[in-house]
Amino acid sequence: MHRDTRDVQVVVVGAGFSGIGAAIRLRQEGVRDLLILEKSLDIGGTWRDNTYPGCACDVPSVLYCYSFAKSPGWSRVFAGQREIHTYLRETVERCGVGDVLRCGVDVQQARWDQDAGRWRLETSDGEYTARALVMATGPWHRPRWPEVPGLDTFPGPVFHTARWDHSVDLTGRRVAVVGSGASAVQVVPAIEERAAAVHVFQRTAQWLLPKPDFTLPSALRRGLALRAVRAGQYGVQEAFGYAFRHPRLARLLQVGGRMHLRFAVRDRRLRKALTPDHTIGCKRLLSSSTYYPALAKPHVHLHSTAVSAVRGSQLIGTDGSLAEVDAVVLATGFHIGELPLARSVHGVDGRTLHDAWRHGREAYLGTTVSGFPNLFLLLGPNLLTGASSAITVLEAQLTYLCAAVHHLSGVTSMDITPAAQAQYNAEVQQALRTTVYNTGGCTSYYFGPDGRNTFCWPWSTGQLVRRLSHFDPTVYTNGKEPVNDPPPATSPAAV
Repeated sequence: MHRDTRDVQVVVVGAGFSGIGAAIRLRQEGVRDLLILEKSLDIGGTWRDNTYPGCACDVPSVLYCYSFAKSPGWSRVFAGQREIHTYLRETVERCGVGDVLRCGVDVQQARWDQDAGRWRLETSDGEYTARALVMATGPWHRPRWPEVPGLDTFPGPVFHTARWDHSVDLTGRRVAVVGSGASAVQVVPAIEERAAAVHVFQRTAQWLLPKPDFTLPSALRRGLALRAVRAGQYGVQEAFGYAFRHPRLARLLQVGGRMHLRFAVRDRRLRKALTPDHTIGCKRLLSSSTYYPALAKPHVHLHSTAVSAVRGSQLIGTDGSLAEVDAVVLATGFHIGELPLARSVHGVDGRTLHDAWRHGREAYLGTTVSGFPNLFLLLGPNLLTGASSAITVLEAQLTYLCAAVHHLSGVTSMDITPAAQAQYNAEVQQALRTTVYNTGGCTSYYFGPDGRNTFCWPWSTGQLVRRLSHFDPTVYTNGKEPVNDPPPATSPAAV
């Protein structure tokens, strides 16, 4: 690749579901002058990084693919990591966006050039410039490493689920799993059969519903049957979302969670330790039909405590309990509320996104931020929930993104007004006040440092799709200088 300055209409940062989807949809809308910059040597985002045993989607497969590039046929109700990663690779090839993909290019800094009406990107491959910058770096990107005294002195292997060390054989070893969230629920059943002992450190008990996972018959993988399955799964997810917006109904879901726990775990003490003290939906909803049975096995030990220290090969809980282990698996999640590159993206007057979000993340429709012209966030603040598919949310945003890029063909820049952003976010926070996300009695990654919920969408998925399908240019201030970019095609281009 030539190391000179490259100027394009749109630069997309990240080649996971969001970035690949953005490139395909922009191409379909006639935008040919674009690039995807991906710092890794392969595409896939979270489905590239998370290769731990048992890794799979917790959203039904039929809802976890692009509507404009459907899978030729998922093998299971809940697809595994390898199958999803393969789907993304095949989609890049099938939709012809491989030619705009630049892997191994690390974006180190981005600055808005007001005079040029361009974003200037400093990368490991030199400088790029673009009229529009799309951040598709995802919320599940940077693993959270716990601050535990002595952890760095542990004599055996220590690794995060998102950075699984496949050179480590856990057969016959005593393994500690720190955490009890989504990755722990998947990894514990996958490793307990070969481990000599598994010690699970659970800081907070989680609500867990059964996961109806099975091989999909070929008759359900195509045509009307597939559409019926998709509609049914969407309806179930929306029903959960409705309950989470009405906490009294959410408590009815807990009946199912309690029954699932009672049937799977006969030991009363263990069952009590696994019973949450918050309302279901307050944290991310988990599903598994194998986690409880795994915990009930005699060589698997639940510690209802956080890890307070590591001394030699011993993990010490805050309650004083000890676990002598040979390896430590950190299932401690991600820095969800911290957008990668937030400290390195400089908008008007050089202010960074980190500075703009000092008192909490916010954006207009989760997509644009005042003071950062021509910048678009995918899966941004207050767009996701504990029930909806991220792909449904993403596609709604991509509709909005395409409309905005069309608008840019007639102006040099567009910047959401502070008033529009403030009014929208006031509405979001007001609507969240009565949801289970805010009233369920727990702490979660949904909340920012200022105590505001900066993660959840407070209304239905249908309303999200409707709001993002309408682009209103009047809430933006626009530069009116002449532009040199050719306008996008007026009809979708084949991909």
